[in-house]
Amino acid sequence: MKKIIVLSFISIFLIQCSTVPITGRKRLNMVSDSQVLPASFAQYEGFLKENKLSKDVSKSTQIKRVGKRISEAVDKFMRVNGMQAEANSYKWEFNLVEDKTVNAWCLPGGKVVFYTGIMPICANEDGVAAVMGHEVAHAFAKHGQERMSTGQLQQIGGVAVALGTRNSENAALWNTAYGIGSQVGVMLPFSRTHETEADKLGLVFMLMAGYNGNEAAEVWVRMSQRAGKKSPPEFMSTHPSNETRIQTLRSYLPEARQLASKYNVSAKK
Repeated sequence: MKKIIVLSFISIFLIQCSTVPITGRKRLNMVSDSQVLPASFAQYEGFLKENKLSKDVSKSTQIKRVGKRISEAVDKFMRVNGMQAEANSYKWEFNLVEDKTVNAWCLPGGKVVFYTGIMPICANEDGVAAVMGHEVAHAFAKHGQERMSTGQLQQIGGVAVALGTRNSENAALWNTAYGIGSQVGVMLPFSRTHETEADKLGLVFMLMAGYNGNEAAEVWVRMSQRAGKKSPPEFMSTHPSNETRIQTLRSYLPEARQLASKYNVSAKK
């Protein structure tokens, strides 16, 4: 039974595995765009109806301008690298919502929201580009679809572990252990993998769009100064620590510049 379970997991992974462009990371994707994008677009439309768009014309225009430049760079990359179908599937949209929360996000298919609360952390247009590049990278790398796929596999694994036990008491015990182990050992680190990948891809994208890549790390310097010591231990967080992100972005900047140059798009120094 255990051997069959293991082989089933391996088969699912091999069949549904693909590669993230640029980083080359292998990803699991059991969910198609046709399943995800209609719901994503509907969710975005519903969110905008229920939330107030910012009346700050200058900042709203800035969000749309930066989003347009970065999405055009990403679109160009996809089209010159044989990803025309994927490029056509994105319906890019960029909005600034009146909310003090320090946050921004991008749904699958290119629907982006910035909250007004993150604008002081961005501080300038290059800072906006750093955050924008990061959020667009989540959609580009299909992190949403991958998280859904991993969740499905986690559920399958929970069932498989239960089936491998001999009685209901042991099954409950193993399910409890699996839930803890999968969350801390798999799901949380996997989310950190997504965040680090989005940081790196976002840095490449903002450089491709002609923005100053030095500002990517500075956004997290400002975020760290704002957060103080409130962050949870990194191993219990879905995100890398601010210090880790700052170090990663600074050390990756030379390679990101080379990649931006390789893709024949202007990159500032």
